[in-house]
Amino acid sequence: MLAAIVFLGAYTWEVVGDLHGTKRHLAEILIWATWGIFLVDYLANLLLAPKRWYWFRTHLLEFFIVMLPMLRPLRLLRLLTLLNVLQRTAGAAFRGSVVVYVAGASLLLVFVAALAVLDVERSAPGANLTGFGDAIWWAVVTMTTVGYGDYAPVTGLGRLIAAVLMLSGIALLGVVTATLASWIVERISAQEQGSQAATQSQITDLSRQLDELQDTLDRSTA
Repeated sequence: MLAAIVFLGAYTWEVVGDLHGTKRHLAEILIWATWGIFLVDYLANLLLAPKRWYWFRTHLLEFFIVMLPMLRPLRLLRLLTLLNVLQRTAGAAFRGSVVVYVAGASLLLVFVAALAVLDVERSAPGANLTGFGDAIWWAVVTMTTVGYGDYAPVTGLGRLIAAVLMLSGIALLGVVTATLASWIVERISAQEQGSQAATQSQITDLSRQLDELQDTLDRSTA
Protein backbone atom coordinates (compact mmCIF):
# COMPACT_ATOMS: atom_id res chain seq x y z
CA MET A 1 0.00 0.00 0.00
CA LEU A 2 2.81 2.41 0.87
CA ALA A 3 4.52 1.61 -2.43
CA ALA A 4 1.28 2.36 -4.28
CA ILE A 5 0.95 5.69 -2.46
CA VAL A 6 4.53 6.63 -3.34
CA PHE A 7 3.86 5.65 -6.94
CA LEU A 8 0.68 7.75 -7.01
CA GLY A 9 2.57 10.78 -5.72
CA ALA A 10 5.41 10.38 -8.22
CA TYR A 11 3.09 9.74 -11.16
CA THR A 12 0.88 12.69 -10.22
CA TRP A 13 3.93 14.93 -9.97
CA GLU A 14 5.14 13.77 -13.36
CA VAL A 15 1.81 14.07 -15.22
CA VAL A 16 0.32 17.19 -13.63
CA GLY A 17 3.65 18.99 -13.47
CA ASP A 18 4.51 17.98 -17.06
CA LEU A 19 8.06 17.45 -15.87
CA HIS A 20 11.20 17.60 -17.95
CA GLY A 21 14.88 17.09 -17.32
CA THR A 22 16.14 16.20 -13.85
CA LYS A 23 12.71 16.32 -12.18
CA ARG A 24 11.28 13.91 -14.71
CA HIS A 25 14.19 11.51 -14.19
CA LEU A 26 13.63 11.66 -10.41
CA ALA A 27 9.92 10.89 -10.83
CA GLU A 28 10.75 7.98 -13.13
CA ILE A 29 13.21 6.61 -10.56
CA LEU A 30 10.49 6.65 -7.89
CA ILE A 31 8.02 5.00 -10.26
CA TRP A 32 10.41 2.22 -11.18
CA ALA A 33 11.45 1.77 -7.53
CA THR A 34 7.84 1.06 -6.61
CA TRP A 35 7.66 -1.40 -9.49
CA GLY A 36 10.68 -3.17 -8.05
CA ILE A 37 8.93 -3.45 -4.67
CA PHE A 38 5.86 -4.95 -6.32
CA LEU A 39 8.03 -7.39 -8.27
CA VAL A 40 9.90 -8.57 -5.15
CA ASP A 41 6.62 -8.93 -3.24
CA TYR A 42 5.03 -10.93 -6.08
CA LEU A 43 8.01 -13.27 -6.52
CA ALA A 44 8.31 -13.86 -2.76
CA ASN A 45 4.64 -14.79 -2.47
CA LEU A 46 4.88 -17.05 -5.52
CA LEU A 47 7.97 -18.87 -4.25
CA LEU A 48 6.57 -19.30 -0.74
CA ALA A 49 3.17 -20.56 -1.88
CA PRO A 50 2.66 -24.30 -1.18
CA LYS A 51 0.85 -24.71 -4.52
CA ARG A 52 2.56 -22.26 -6.82
CA TRP A 53 0.48 -22.90 -9.96
CA TYR A 54 -2.76 -22.58 -7.99
CA TRP A 55 -1.51 -19.36 -6.37
CA PHE A 56 -0.55 -17.98 -9.78
CA ARG A 57 -3.98 -18.75 -11.26
CA THR A 58 -5.78 -17.14 -8.33
CA HIS A 59 -3.60 -13.99 -8.31
CA LEU A 60 -3.66 -12.95 -11.96
CA LEU A 61 -4.38 -9.32 -11.01
CA GLU A 62 -1.09 -9.12 -9.13
CA PHE A 63 0.64 -10.66 -12.17
CA PHE A 64 -0.70 -7.93 -14.47
CA ILE A 65 0.17 -5.23 -11.92
CA VAL A 66 3.79 -6.38 -12.06
CA MET A 67 4.06 -7.28 -15.73
CA LEU A 68 2.50 -4.20 -17.35
CA PRO A 69 4.74 -1.32 -16.24
CA MET A 70 5.89 -0.60 -19.77
CA LEU A 71 2.52 0.88 -20.77
CA ARG A 72 2.46 4.12 -18.84
CA PRO A 73 -1.28 4.46 -18.10
CA LEU A 74 -1.53 0.77 -17.19
CA ARG A 75 1.02 1.36 -14.47
CA LEU A 76 -1.96 2.69 -12.56
CA LEU A 77 -3.06 -0.91 -12.08
CA ARG A 78 -0.75 -0.82 -9.07
CA LEU A 79 -3.19 1.52 -7.37
CA LEU A 80 -5.75 -1.28 -7.27
CA THR A 81 -3.84 -2.44 -4.19
CA LEU A 82 -5.24 0.63 -2.43
CA LEU A 83 -8.78 -0.45 -3.33
CA ASN A 84 -8.00 -3.95 -2.08
CA VAL A 85 -6.82 -2.55 1.25
CA LEU A 86 -9.95 -0.42 1.53
CA GLN A 87 -12.10 -3.44 0.77
CA ARG A 88 -10.35 -5.64 3.35
CA THR A 89 -10.70 -2.89 5.95
CA ALA A 90 -14.38 -2.48 5.20
CA GLY A 91 -14.99 -6.21 5.17
CA ALA A 92 -14.89 -6.56 8.96
CA ALA A 93 -17.84 -4.18 9.39
CA PHE A 94 -18.87 -3.55 5.82
CA ARG A 95 -22.20 -1.87 6.37
CA GLY A 96 -20.77 0.51 8.94
CA SER A 97 -17.92 1.61 6.69
CA VAL A 98 -19.55 1.38 3.27
CA VAL A 99 -19.73 5.16 2.98
CA VAL A 100 -16.00 5.48 3.66
CA TYR A 101 -15.19 2.64 1.27
CA VAL A 102 -17.32 3.93 -1.59
CA ALA A 103 -16.24 7.55 -1.12
CA GLY A 104 -12.55 6.62 -0.96
CA ALA A 105 -12.78 4.24 -3.91
CA SER A 106 -14.71 6.78 -5.99
CA LEU A 107 -12.29 9.63 -5.32
CA LEU A 108 -9.29 7.41 -6.04
CA LEU A 109 -10.90 6.11 -9.21
CA VAL A 110 -11.67 9.61 -10.50
CA PHE A 111 -8.17 10.85 -9.69
CA VAL A 112 -6.43 7.86 -11.25
CA ALA A 113 -8.57 7.95 -14.40
CA ALA A 114 -7.92 11.67 -14.80
CA LEU A 115 -4.17 11.11 -14.55
CA ALA A 116 -4.23 8.22 -16.99
CA VAL A 117 -6.34 9.93 -19.65
CA LEU A 118 -4.35 13.16 -19.36
CA ASP A 119 -1.10 11.25 -19.77
CA VAL A 120 -2.42 9.57 -22.92
CA GLU A 121 -4.42 12.40 -24.49
CA ARG A 122 -2.40 15.53 -23.80
CA SER A 123 -0.03 15.13 -26.75
CA ALA A 124 -2.48 13.43 -29.14
CA PRO A 125 -3.54 15.33 -32.30
CA GLY A 126 -7.01 16.84 -31.95
CA ALA A 127 -7.24 16.13 -28.24
CA ASN A 128 -9.33 18.36 -25.97
CA LEU A 129 -8.26 16.76 -22.70
CA THR A 130 -5.13 18.81 -22.18
CA GLY A 131 -5.53 20.09 -18.61
CA PHE A 132 -5.86 18.32 -15.28
CA GLY A 133 -9.03 20.20 -14.33
CA ASP A 134 -10.69 19.15 -17.57
CA ALA A 135 -9.52 15.57 -17.00
CA ILE A 136 -11.06 15.52 -13.51
CA TRP A 137 -14.37 16.85 -14.89
CA TRP A 138 -14.29 14.24 -17.66
CA ALA A 139 -13.61 11.45 -15.15
CA VAL A 140 -16.54 12.46 -12.92
CA VAL A 141 -18.94 12.73 -15.87
CA THR A 142 -17.76 9.42 -17.31
CA MET A 143 -17.83 7.46 -14.04
CA THR A 144 -21.41 8.54 -13.35
CA THR A 145 -22.31 7.64 -16.96
CA VAL A 146 -23.77 11.12 -17.50
CA GLY A 147 -21.75 11.64 -20.66
CA TYR A 148 -22.13 15.33 -21.57
CA GLY A 149 -19.75 14.84 -24.48
CA ASP A 150 -17.96 18.17 -23.95
CA TYR A 151 -14.71 16.25 -23.43
CA ALA A 152 -13.88 12.88 -24.95
CA PRO A 153 -10.71 10.84 -25.56
CA VAL A 154 -9.52 10.54 -29.15
CA THR A 155 -6.94 7.76 -28.73
CA GLY A 156 -7.65 4.06 -28.48
CA LEU A 157 -5.97 3.76 -25.09
CA GLY A 158 -7.90 6.77 -23.81
CA ARG A 159 -11.16 5.14 -24.84
CA LEU A 160 -10.09 1.94 -23.10
CA ILE A 161 -9.53 3.95 -19.91
CA ALA A 162 -12.99 5.48 -20.35
CA ALA A 163 -14.58 2.03 -20.71
CA VAL A 164 -12.85 0.75 -17.56
CA LEU A 165 -13.93 3.87 -15.68
CA MET A 166 -17.57 3.46 -16.71
CA LEU A 167 -17.66 -0.20 -15.70
CA SER A 168 -15.96 0.59 -12.39
CA GLY A 169 -18.47 3.36 -11.67
CA ILE A 170 -21.36 0.97 -12.29
CA ALA A 171 -19.72 -1.58 -9.98
CA LEU A 172 -19.40 0.98 -7.17
CA LEU A 173 -23.05 1.93 -7.52
CA GLY A 174 -23.88 -1.76 -7.38
CA VAL A 175 -21.99 -2.07 -4.09
CA VAL A 176 -24.04 0.78 -2.58
CA THR A 177 -27.35 -0.66 -3.82
CA ALA A 178 -26.58 -4.19 -2.61
CA THR A 179 -25.44 -2.94 0.80
CA LEU A 180 -28.55 -0.82 1.31
CA ALA A 181 -30.79 -3.71 0.26
CA SER A 182 -28.99 -6.04 2.66
CA TRP A 183 -29.36 -3.52 5.48
CA ILE A 184 -33.11 -3.11 4.84
CA VAL A 185 -33.68 -6.88 4.79
CA GLU A 186 -31.67 -7.23 7.99
CA ARG A 187 -33.72 -4.54 9.77
CA ILE A 188 -37.01 -6.10 8.68
CA SER A 189 -35.82 -9.52 9.84
CA ALA A 190 -34.79 -8.07 13.22
CA GLN A 191 -38.19 -6.44 13.65
CA GLU A 192 -39.97 -9.69 12.79
CA GLN A 193 -37.85 -11.60 15.26
CA GLY A 194 -38.63 -9.00 17.93
CA SER A 195 -42.34 -9.29 17.23
CA GLN A 196 -42.19 -13.08 17.38
CA ALA A 197 -40.31 -12.93 20.68
CA ALA A 198 -42.90 -10.54 22.14
CA THR A 199 -45.78 -12.74 20.95
CA GLN A 200 -44.15 -15.84 22.42
CA SER A 201 -43.72 -14.05 25.76
CA GLN A 202 -47.38 -13.06 25.77
CA ILE A 203 -48.45 -16.64 25.00
CA THR A 204 -46.27 -17.92 27.84
CA ASP A 205 -47.80 -15.42 30.30
CA LEU A 206 -51.30 -16.31 29.16
CA SER A 207 -50.61 -20.02 29.58
CA ARG A 208 -49.28 -19.40 33.07
CA GLN A 209 -52.39 -17.40 34.00
CA LEU A 210 -54.66 -20.14 32.67
CA ASP A 211 -52.76 -22.71 34.69
CA GLU A 212 -53.16 -20.58 37.82
CA LEU A 213 -56.85 -20.13 37.10
CA GLN A 214 -57.26 -23.89 36.61
CA ASP A 215 -55.51 -24.56 39.91
CA THR A 216 -57.84 -22.10 41.67
CA LEU A 217 -60.92 -23.72 40.17
CA ASP A 218 -59.66 -27.19 41.15
CA ARG A 219 -59.10 -26.09 44.74
CA SER A 220 -62.51 -24.43 44.99
CA THR A 221 -64.20 -27.52 43.58
CA ALA A 222 -62.40 -29.75 46.06
